[in-house]
Amino acid sequence: MPPNITCFSRNRCTSVEVLDDKNLRSTCRLQDTRTDARVEIRVRLPDLEIAAATAEFLRTPERECLRTKEALDKMIGVRIGSGMLKIIKGLIGEVSTCSQLAFMVEECCHGVILSMTRDQLAAAPPGSEVPAEFYREMVKQNIRLYNRCAAFAPGSPMVEGIEPPQDQGDH
Repeated sequence: MPPNITCFSRNRCTSVEVLDDKNLRSTCRLQDTRTDARVEIRVRLPDLEIAAATAEFLRTPERECLRTKEALDKMIGVRIGSGMLKIIKGLIGEVSTCSQLAFMVEECCHGVILSMTRDQLAAAPPGSEVPAEFYREMVKQNIRLYNRCAAFAPGSPMVEGIEPPQDQGDH
């Protein structure tokens, strides 16, 4: 039985850094009442192929999360793109029952995808109130953006009327 938690807080941050003209590093950091973890992937450009992956769980209620190397080794060579969530869950699930690991690898991959849309976001019409239709169309064109940041979260006018992707679960 899990401990009785009367107070819970969570901070999650995903960042993407350009290492050089052929490599990106995407890092997901998760800190909450029960977990303190960091997952990092190195992605080769232009194919968006995962070249390296590491994880560090400093605090976790899941003992399995303390053994992640074998699961992360399965991610080497995976290309970020369509069907990515199913691939991540399948490969990591073959080796580990650490639920946070697959989620954090997925967040790293989504960070890479969002970083690739930066130029598209910059193409938004000028002005302080960019029409929500512009962003709705952008999300329709790349549905993986749905629920990847607060602006594209369910309930936001930026995604109003867009059906959520079938492979996005609650995390």
